[in-house]
Parts: sequence; C-alpha cells; structure tokens
Amino acid sequence: MRKISKKRAASAKAKLRTNTVFRMNILFFTIFLLFSILILRLGFLQIVQGEEYVRTLERTEEVSVNSSVPRGRIYDSVGRVLVDNEPKNAITYTKLQTTKQGEMLTIAKKLATMIVKKTDSITTRDKQDHWIRLNLDAANEKVSTKEKNKLIADELSQSDIQRKIDAMVRERITEEELASITEQELEVLAIYREMSSGYALSPQIITSDNVTPEEFARVSEHLGELNGVNTTTDWVRVPMSTLSILGRTTSPTEGIPKDSLSYFLARNYSRNDRVGKSNIEQQYEEILQGQKSVVKNITNGKGTVKETQTVFEGQPGKDLVLTIDSEMQAKMESLVEAKMVEMKRQRGSHLLDRTFVVILDPNTGEVLSIVGKQFGEDPDTGKRIINDYAFGTFTSAYEIGSTIKPATVLTGYDQGVIQMNETMIDEPITIAGSNPKSSVFNRNSKIAMTDLEALERSSNVYMFKIGFRLANAIYRYKKPIDIDSDAYGVLRNSYSQFGLGVTTGIDLPNESAGITGGEQTEKFLDLTIGQFDTYTPLQMAQYVSTIANDGYRIKPHVVKEIRDPSTDGVTMGPLVTEIGPTVLNRINNTQAQIDQIKRGMNRVYFGSQGSAKAYFGDAPYDAAGKTGSAEVVYRGPNREYWGNGTIDSINSTHIGFAPYNNPEIAYAVVIPWAPYYNGEYESTATILAREVVDAYFALKKKNGATEEAESTTIQSIKPAFSDTIIEEDIEN
Repeated sequence: MRKISKKRAASAKAKLRTNTVFRMNILFFTIFLLFSILILRLGFLQIVQGEEYVRTLERTEEVSVNSSVPRGRIYDSVGRVLVDNEPKNAITYTKLQTTKQGEMLTIAKKLATMIVKKTDSITTRDKQDHWIRLNLDAANEKVSTKEKNKLIADELSQSDIQRKIDAMVRERITEEELASITEQELEVLAIYREMSSGYALSPQIITSDNVTPEEFARVSEHLGELNGVNTTTDWVRVPMSTLSILGRTTSPTEGIPKDSLSYFLARNYSRNDRVGKSNIEQQYEEILQGQKSVVKNITNGKGTVKETQTVFEGQPGKDLVLTIDSEMQAKMESLVEAKMVEMKRQRGSHLLDRTFVVILDPNTGEVLSIVGKQFGEDPDTGKRIINDYAFGTFTSAYEIGSTIKPATVLTGYDQGVIQMNETMIDEPITIAGSNPKSSVFNRNSKIAMTDLEALERSSNVYMFKIGFRLANAIYRYKKPIDIDSDAYGVLRNSYSQFGLGVTTGIDLPNESAGITGGEQTEKFLDLTIGQFDTYTPLQMAQYVSTIANDGYRIKPHVVKEIRDPSTDGVTMGPLVTEIGPTVLNRINNTQAQIDQIKRGMNRVYFGSQGSAKAYFGDAPYDAAGKTGSAEVVYRGPNREYWGNGTIDSINSTHIGFAPYNNPEIAYAVVIPWAPYYNGEYESTATILAREVVDAYFALKKKNGATEEAESTTIQSIKPAFSDTIIEEDIEN
C-alpha cells in the first residue's frame, strides 16, 4: 500500500481553507447587498411614496357607529304584554368630524321647510347664541375696544378672553332683540340645537314626535341635498300597565344619566341612548337593551364619509317574563284602592295616605303580587287620586307591631331562654321612671299563658319577659332595670335570619333595609313587640314566607324567565334563562320549634281567643297568620301634622300564609298611619288580608287551578289584561 506524503496532505488542507474563505466572503457580500436593497426600498417608500400611502390609509379609516334596536318586551307570568315597543318615523342627523356650524345651519333651514319641529325646548341661552350667529356685526359692537383691551391687559389666555367677551355679549342682548327672532327662525334653531348636540359620526334624532308620512316622504326625497340627514325608525316604550315597578327609560334628549355616564360609555353605549332609569327597566338594562347594529363608515383624510358598510345587523333586546299575573295584580290593586277610599271616610284618617300588600310563593320566592297605593293630587283638577306606589313595598319602612312576635318567640327558643309550651304570667309591667306596659287584652290582672296562647291572643308581656331573659335582666315592680347591651345584637341578628333589618335580595334597585333605632334601654322591650326598628312590607313577606317553608329564607324575585325576542309576534322566543329559587339561609331553629310557631299562628285565625278569629274564623281554607298594630310618632310627608314626639298614629299590619299544611302563598299587609279611634285600628289590615286571601283562592278556582306549563313549552303572546296605555315621557 502506497503512502501519501506529508507535503501532499498539507496542500489539500490549504486548498480547502481557501475555498471556505471564498464562500464566506460571497455569503457576507450577498447579505450586505440584500440589506442595502431593503434599506433603499424602505427609504423610497417612506420618503418618496410616504404621503401617498398615508392618504390611502386615511381613505380606508374605519369608524364604528351604533344605531338603536328595539328593547326587549316585558310580559306577565302567563304571557300578557306589560311593556311593548311602538315604531315611529324618525329624522336623524349624523355630524361628521369636519362639519362646521354654517353647514349645519344651512341644513337646519332646509329641514325647517319640510318638517314641523316643536320649539318649547329652546332655552334663553340657545336664543342668545342664535341671535349672535344671525347678527355677528351687532354682537361685536356690544363689547367696546376699550373693554377688549382691558381683558388683554389682564394677561388672560386667548380662550379666557373670548369666553368673557361672549358672556358680556349675551348679557347685553335685550329682550327686544331676542323677540326679533321669528317663529320660523325658532324652528330652525330647534332643529339646529338637536343637530349640534350629537357627537361626530353618531346619529342624533332630530324628531320622532308625530312625524307624518308626508314629512317622512318629503325628507326622504331630498336626502341627496341634506348631507348627514337620514330617515329611519325610532322605537318608543309603551307601558300597558300602571305598575310602577316596571320602571321607565330615559328619552333620547335625556340620554344616559350623568351619574352613570362612564359606566355605560365603557359598555359601548352612545350618550343619547335610551336607558332604564328605574325599577325593572333599570335592573335588567343590559338584557333589555339588546345588541345595537354596527355600521362602518369609511372616510377620507378630510373626514368625509365615502362609503358605509353594515358590520353587524344588531339584535333586539331579550324579553322578560315576570312572576306576576296581571289579573291577580289588578284584583289586589282594586281591593287596596277600595279599602283606602273606605278608610279615608272614617274619623281619624287624616294621616292615612298609603297601603301595601305583598304576596310571595314561599317555596320559590316568586313575587305573585306587589301592591302599593298612595293618595295624591291631580295637578290639573286638584282632586284626590290614587297613584301606584308598588316600589314603596321595598323602599319605605315602618314599625310593624305584633307581627314580629313569632320571630321573638323563635329567638327565645333558639337562645334557650324559653321552652316550647312554657307558661309565663301576663301582667302589667312597670319599670321605674316609665309608664306601665301591658297587653291590650289585659290591663290590670295576671293571666297564665303558654307560648301558643301568647301568639293566639298577641301577648305583649310574654314577649317582654322573653326580652328580660335575653338581656339577663331581673324585673322587679317599679324598680330600675339593667339591660345587657349584647341583647340588642342577639335579637336583631335573630330577626335578620328571617329577612328583617336586612335587604331581601329582590331583583330591583334601591331596596331599603329599614331603620335601626339604636340601643336605648327604655326601648328594648318595644323592640320585642315591633315598635322600635322599622321594616319594609317586602321584608315582612319574606319573614312570614321563611316560617311557612320550614325556615328557609328565599330571595324574592319579580322576573322568572329571560327569553329571546319573538320572531313572529305570536309566540314567545326560546327560553334563555329560568330564574329558580335562591336560598339565602336557614334559621337556627329546629323543625319542632317552627311547627310550634305555625300552630300558634293557626290559632290566631281559628283559636277560641284568636286575635283574627272574627275575620278568619269562617274561612273555607286552613291558614295561619299574625295581627299587628304599632303605636307610632308620625313623621310622614305631611309635616304640618308632625307633633311633639308623642304617640299620634297607628300602623296596622298583618302577615300570614295559606293553606296551612302546604302553603302556596305568604302575604303581608301594611297600612301606615291608619285610622285611629275607639280601638278599631286593630282590625284594618286583618280585614284587608282576609279579602286578599279570598281573592287569591277565588281566582285560582276561576282559572281552573291549572298548573303552569313547563318553561320550555312554546307560549303564546297574549294581549295586555287592561287596555290602559301609559304614554312614555318623551322630549323632542
């Protein structure tokens, strides 16, 4: 085998090294060349063609504009329309980013010859500004050169100088000069005012108030010469019921309330959008509002719209189905109104101005009826009328009297200070420095009674003695008494388990928790009988519902279903959400203790000495309840009757549930500042409660006691129970 010499091997390595270096040089040169070409190209694009590409980009700028869609309908529990939408012809104006005042004024003058526009919304400031636009030379002469020079000498900014000059001009415009603006010019001003109040590329409604077909057609024919003007459809909310918890929406003129502007703008609302401003309309705003259509405006560099494209068609708001049956609601309202008129005819009724009834399904928390009525005055005739005040059932609170007693006894059981069937003596209680306290039926003697008898006869003293034990206090006739400060917390915490003194959680805004009276030693006994802290009628209904359903506090709700909008106007849309029961807590008491309280409340109606036996004793159904009356110091709206802090009125109350063994309804009746004379005040709320329960079972029988259809079943849309149409508050 031949050997390769060392010299030949070294030569081969040298050639390989030379080739590698050459190739690397070629690679580096190529990379350098490519980067040079790239840099030259970028420079050419940026320096030579940069402006052209910027103009091209400006021509394809996209600006999204939202337009409104119909809000969701509201139905009652069986599909009757409660709140509907009515389409109306509307004239809108969309201001561009480059639109000038003179251009808008020209269009406003043209529109004024085609439509009728109300002028009652024009302010003095609007007139002053319009006069200045029409009389620029005369306006400039109202501020002398000397005055202008003085402002300049004050070293103010140019904007501040102009602002002060404008203010001086307005102050010097005379009434005669403003009166020189003709009616035709005022109409132009009213149109211009609406046009200028909108935002760039956001449609602003000029008018949707009784736009006639002729006006609509006339404007449509001339859209080519009315830049920014469009003819479209606006939607007006049409309540078919006076029930105040339905709520109201703002008008396009009102737009979004200032206190919630940031909230809604962050959710893609426009400033002039209608939004719910009270009750259900407010609580379920984002569901009812729907998804607005989105239009893309393609503009050039001058802000002129060159093309419009629809990006999203939009979707109407979802519909709400309430828990309330319109027929039952109407019946309960008629009972309340009749009772108020009847009571107002009695002596001692000068303070009476409102009445409340709340009916819940104790098993689901559904609000079956929510009635609040209040006397008012017709602004046109001055005559007394009755207004809907249903929202007062959860926003106003009152002392509730003896209806608190079942909760007081249950607190005694839970804290171990009394036992079921324990006997105590009902007798007048006299503490040093205060007037005697006693039960209404026993002002002087001593009567032994059990817890059941205490509820049946409504013993105040039995409750006082529970209070003594809760407060670790020893009662001695006409001696001072020391109340343990913790007792207030123990009692109030127990009451809160039933929903008293805390919000119920209802799906409506601005709910009140009531007012806590503090911790006054002499008032602790009053707390045990419901004559110190205040509670709402809705809290009372939740409280008795908690007893009726064996101790579970369930959140009340007025909406039971959310549905997609109807596609045919005949049947409801598909079910989206069904709102079921929400258990907030269970009270600490045992089932045996709750059953004991139910027996006591049943004896209130049917016991031989029941405080409501005279009114419920012959009822064809089995039920249970508790009467109540609270002696109160009047602090209502009529200040001329505010006294010196002494007892001058009575709150008449009642709670109950029926049927006794399988409750379908739990109810509360509250009549603040009821007629007060000859002891008759005690029966007022109880009489109304009997009428309410009778009406419920009569309607159930009339309607065949049919069970509700499953939520997934297609339901037909029914006309409103009443022909009443409530006009929406609109400002155009």
